[in-house]
Amino acid sequence: MFGEIKEEEYRKYWGKSPYKTFLSSPEIGVLREKEGWQKYFLGLKKNNELKAATMIVARKSHFGKYDFYAPRGFLLDYNDKDLIKEFTDDVKKFVKGHKGYEFRIDPYVVNVERDTNAKIVDGGKDNRWLDSYLEKLGYKKISKEETEQVIWMYALDTKDKSEDDMMKNMKPNTRNTIRKALKNGIEIDELRKEDLGEFFKIMEETGKRKGFNVRNLKYYENMYDLYKPKDQIKFLIARLSLKDYIKGLEKSKKEAEEKKNALGPAKYNDGKRKSFDNEIASIEKRINSAKELKKKHGDIINLSGSMFILTKPEVIYLSSGNYDEFMNFNAQYLIQWEMIKYAVNNKYDRYNFYGISGNFDKNDKDYGIYEFKTGFNGYVEELIGEYAYPTSFVYYIMKLIHKIRK
Repeated sequence: MFGEIKEEEYRKYWGKSPYKTFLSSPEIGVLREKEGWQKYFLGLKKNNELKAATMIVARKSHFGKYDFYAPRGFLLDYNDKDLIKEFTDDVKKFVKGHKGYEFRIDPYVVNVERDTNAKIVDGGKDNRWLDSYLEKLGYKKISKEETEQVIWMYALDTKDKSEDDMMKNMKPNTRNTIRKALKNGIEIDELRKEDLGEFFKIMEETGKRKGFNVRNLKYYENMYDLYKPKDQIKFLIARLSLKDYIKGLEKSKKEAEEKKNALGPAKYNDGKRKSFDNEIASIEKRINSAKELKKKHGDIINLSGSMFILTKPEVIYLSSGNYDEFMNFNAQYLIQWEMIKYAVNNKYDRYNFYGISGNFDKNDKDYGIYEFKTGFNGYVEELIGEYAYPTSFVYYIMKLIHKIRK
């Protein structure tokens, strides 16, 4: 029996699904409603037990017709072809009955298992058959450039791991960068709702610098309201006290000077003396730079900020920004390390760095994002993608309109 189900019934089913993610949670349905969408919870029962379910949202488009979208849906057994077909047919009837011209799905299903370098893993997960099966049912594959959600991600297993395991698994450069950032005295604070303006300011600066659109402050506040009651969201910000930072540098300089002065006059110590001179000069340069920053910005400076969603079994690093002026402090590495530790200590199975471009050419403009994430030594994950199922001739008219506009 197919039909609308209650939100709590859906939530219970969603909570047990291996394909669950925050995007298919009822909270996202509420967020969509704030943006003008309608939401529905649909389910297919057999022997009074849910066998398939989805949250689907609808927005009015042209000609009085609606665009329907199941964020990261459907939730069902993707190895059961008959079930996929039956649920698709049921949803199709529902959408047509509600003036829909299409419904879109982008299941949280891995296409094919890959390693850290995006190479296919022999004997790993392989769901490439699902693509051709969905198209056989009548779904149309949406191009990578037009998908609503990310298709390529980078993740890290944290199940049954310790903090030491995670640190040892990192690439040496990443591990050393984190240790240096810790030595600088950077502190990571969790923001309250009333402090989200600080995070938004960082995102605005980053968006202008990198040329991407940033969500408005209200979006972040809405996300906080929806997920914070269940402690499923965190906004972290990296701060630095320049007074303490300068104090630490002056201490390091003094120690280097003392070690240099302790060397005997013998000529074989000339190399060590030169090395200490270089170290002292480098520290002095950093002290002078820090004093200039203090004069310009005051004692406490915000370096970087990030937003995380926590829906077990994974922590998702959803978005972040950095002030370009403070990039040399590498604060984002420290924020990631803070949340990786959180994932380990709170029994999450994995840490999801989320979106990467899927282009692994070193000359790609977004390669640096992928390179940053690979420093933590996880694996590339490719999802099967997004599909549209036409339920009216209006679908083809809409495609033509979009093509002309493009």
